[in-house]
Amino acid sequence: MTRKQKTQCLIIGGGIAGISAAIAAAEQGLEVTVLTAANEAKESNTFYAQGGIIYKALKESPEQLENDILEAGCRINYIPAVRQVATLGPELVKSILIEKAIVPFDREGRELSLTREGGHSQSRILHKGDQSGMAIETALLSYCEKFPNIHFLLSHTAVNLLMTSFHSKDRSLRHGEARCFGAFVFDQTTHEVYPIVSEHTVLATGGIGQLFLHNTNSQFARGDGIALASRAGCRMEDLEYIQFHPTTFYEPTSHRFLISEALRGEGAILLNTKGERFLPKYLPYYAVPELAPRDRVAKAIHQELLSSGQPCVYLDISFKEALWIKERFPFVYHSCLEQGVDITQKPIPVVPAAHYHCGGVWVDLEGRTSIPHLWAVGEVSCTGLHGANRLASTSLLEGLVWGTQAGRAIGEKIGSEAIPSIPEIDDWKSETAKVDSSFITQDWLTLKNTMWNYVGLIKTETRLKRAQGILTELSRGIDVFYRKAQLSDGLIGLRQAVLVSNLILEACMRNTKSLGCYQREDLEI
Repeated sequence: MTRKQKTQCLIIGGGIAGISAAIAAAEQGLEVTVLTAANEAKESNTFYAQGGIIYKALKESPEQLENDILEAGCRINYIPAVRQVATLGPELVKSILIEKAIVPFDREGRELSLTREGGHSQSRILHKGDQSGMAIETALLSYCEKFPNIHFLLSHTAVNLLMTSFHSKDRSLRHGEARCFGAFVFDQTTHEVYPIVSEHTVLATGGIGQLFLHNTNSQFARGDGIALASRAGCRMEDLEYIQFHPTTFYEPTSHRFLISEALRGEGAILLNTKGERFLPKYLPYYAVPELAPRDRVAKAIHQELLSSGQPCVYLDISFKEALWIKERFPFVYHSCLEQGVDITQKPIPVVPAAHYHCGGVWVDLEGRTSIPHLWAVGEVSCTGLHGANRLASTSLLEGLVWGTQAGRAIGEKIGSEAIPSIPEIDDWKSETAKVDSSFITQDWLTLKNTMWNYVGLIKTETRLKRAQGILTELSRGIDVFYRKAQLSDGLIGLRQAVLVSNLILEACMRNTKSLGCYQREDLEI
């Protein structure tokens, strides 16, 4: 094997969860390698997050936040996970984001500015305009520069996890307990596939939004981490619970982008095409229905669209002072203006879109998966925090908490346990068949349309069975194609995405009960 790399801790993904794990591990002296498929370290779902991160309201007890998380999650949340976020979360926001990374959160005078979003009973969310994720990601990456033991590998795609049960040359070792010891990675520049062996490996690959035609996610949010873990034999949990954000910009020929929930937190209202406020009709039990949990708002919008036959509804904040809107929501203001919509003058056309995955790779309170030496943090994981639906602005906090917990735990394990032996492995066999890029483009379109139309916001048995037929055929064709093809990031991502789509579909077919962001509507068609 001509190329090989070794590190103590390999982290696959560079959003808030992966970077938090890297910092926590590096602070204990570990050699850390952060791998990302993007050509810039900042490219992640974290970077595009708008609303903010939960901190704490004035004079608030952890129990109040716990109750809001449980209410949003339909009370099927894992209580210890909820408690960990409510108690440890604000401490880590203060010590890591405010004091160490010095994220420039908005302030009112000398005091931090706190806003409120859907499902929250109080104002407890820190923000930086409507580009909070950009501010957090930039500050964390800057803080990483203080650690010479954190190394970034850009434009590298994880292909498979290295497992003692699969990759050991010594077949006798395959009968022992399966253990992860790194990953095969694809260098997008040289087109080589080579192993990075590590004592511990952390999946921090983010979400699955790119499986759907309409989504708010980064281009690499295609389920890579779930696919890697699934092929390694990891336990999965709650894969069917996919949150659709109620408000993304609608224009038939343009890319969907998020219209932050913070607009509704600041008083924006939803209107139908007649200019009527329609949410009270569907959510009469909320004093401010625009601030109901996301699943309920998204479902109400969906019902209004079905009853009206219109392609979108409208979010109106134009009644607020124009300068304030521009200063509070600069990203939304400029992005909408580029599409011909001045939000200080008229409402924003919006529709729901795939946004966040509440399920994923099962982990414990420190991010351990069911496979030794393999960890998962952030959106790729299922901590049990979100239950049936995620409360607004818990995602960045979950990434910070579990990333930090995992990094610290890995440091403790490496410091107290014997270094595990690394087995010899076979060289990667590279194939050379040329790939027509139009095949990949067409397969992606088929996948995205299938997931959106049949495994989208509302599921039925008929739709799911239709998806099963299409995805089965698509999977078969891609598997045959993949075995002989010259690798690219696009082909690897497509293979991962089809596997994850099938896993989600299987979970949906098992669950016939509507709850939270998982909605079944099993009517005869």
